[in-house]
Amino acid sequence: MSGDRGPMAGTRLTRRYKVAALWRNVFRASTVVGIIVLGLLLINIANSAFGYVAVTNRVDPGDLVAEDRALEDLDHAELVAILEVNISKGLFRKLANEKPFAERERAEVLGLIYENVVKPEVAKQWTLLESITKRSEIVAEATTAYPSATLRFESWLDVAFITSPQSSDAVKAGIRTALLGSLWTIAIAIVFAFPIGVGAAIYLEEYADHARPAARAINQVIQTNISNLAGVPSIIYGILGLAVFVRVLEPLTSGAIFGLTDSTTANGRTIISAGLTLGLLILPLIIINSQEAIRAVPNSLREAAFGLGATRWQTVWSHVLPNAMPGILTGTILSVSRAMGETAPLVVVGASTYITADPSEPFSKFTTLPIQIYQWTTRPQDVFRNIAAAAIIALLMLLLSMNGVAIVLRNRFSKRT
Repeated sequence: MSGDRGPMAGTRLTRRYKVAALWRNVFRASTVVGIIVLGLLLINIANSAFGYVAVTNRVDPGDLVAEDRALEDLDHAELVAILEVNISKGLFRKLANEKPFAERERAEVLGLIYENVVKPEVAKQWTLLESITKRSEIVAEATTAYPSATLRFESWLDVAFITSPQSSDAVKAGIRTALLGSLWTIAIAIVFAFPIGVGAAIYLEEYADHARPAARAINQVIQTNISNLAGVPSIIYGILGLAVFVRVLEPLTSGAIFGLTDSTTANGRTIISAGLTLGLLILPLIIINSQEAIRAVPNSLREAAFGLGATRWQTVWSHVLPNAMPGILTGTILSVSRAMGETAPLVVVGASTYITADPSEPFSKFTTLPIQIYQWTTRPQDVFRNIAAAAIIALLMLLLSMNGVAIVLRNRFSKRT
């Protein structure tokens, strides 16, 4: 009997090793597939954000000046004179009212000439892969099909793209207004949700009564609702933000209560309403992740502190929170990452799809990068998809930068503990 058991045990052991190897290969394959898909996504974005473009001008810059001179060689007064001659009187007065020409730099006046007179347009664009692999064919096509065009390698993601406001012309459009709107809304969301979320987690884990059946039942109901709220679709939070922050709290969110009402602000559809809505969106996630981090702190630390005569608050503040902070910050990173890419709740709250005025206070009108990207992708011109790809790269860089800062803070707390 014992002699038969040996071969059977060996057979079972071999089978277990085979099953373990099979699952290891499955997990390895899933990781490789994920990396490949992510790589293809990044390549597709970069493929649209860079490449050759053929640019034509509605008006040849050489026709605006004498044959022996160029626009770039003219002084400030000569550029203003050319601008006045070649645009309507109404537009010239509008530009002068926005900012007197005497106060504008020479480069700024030159930019107005290109924007309102020369009006460069993209006749055709090629992807990055095409620009690398078919350069000679692109040059030949541009020379034949667009003889008056200028062929150049265009990086849609540059300093001008980041510092320029939105425009109906893709060549001049930028993400400055949307970038500032994203930073404002995320900052308000973090300031609102982080202390409340961590405070709620501390209460539920350290102060809530789990001994009495009635109190334990109430805590269970609260915990269940928090878990359910973490899975609620984001559009529901947008409807909640519209009802509470935009309508009920309109005097506060519009700034009227502080005497800051702006004639262009409609019904509290402002940055602070968007930030508070995103704060509600990430609040359950912060609470749940903070609870897990607090729960992971060893009870021996609490018992040691109590044994030395520390109060519960002293124990929480000096021992529990410092040890739980790395996990809390990790959960906050994930929450902010979700909020950064949200579009639906902000559309409901009142984000603008086209706005050129930069937000300067919490009561300003706003747009954000995801909404800007969506608006560009819906435009019929192909060139808008190029700048949408550049905006996606900028959004990823912003997200990685914010995550990097949070990771640095998390590592500092880890070293302290």
